[in-house]
Amino acid sequence: PYKGLLSDTIFQMLGGLRSGMGYCGCHTIEELRTKAKFVRITGAGLVESHPHDVYITKEAPNYSGGNC
Repeated sequence: PYKGLLSDTIFQMLGGLRSGMGYCGCHTIEELRTKAKFVRITGAGLVESHPHDVYITKEAPNYSGGNC
């Protein structure tokens, strides 16, 4: 299905990639491949790890906070 412009989708994906690289402390994609680790967390941990007490003026197009 149509989700909008490809450039908007790529922009969102690049933002996520840059964010992930920042969390891992990686400067290159190759460094990300070698340093990255997946960590399993509980549902409660997921809820706690999201920002709270923040007032959103405009919802991000790729994330719906909803009522977690």
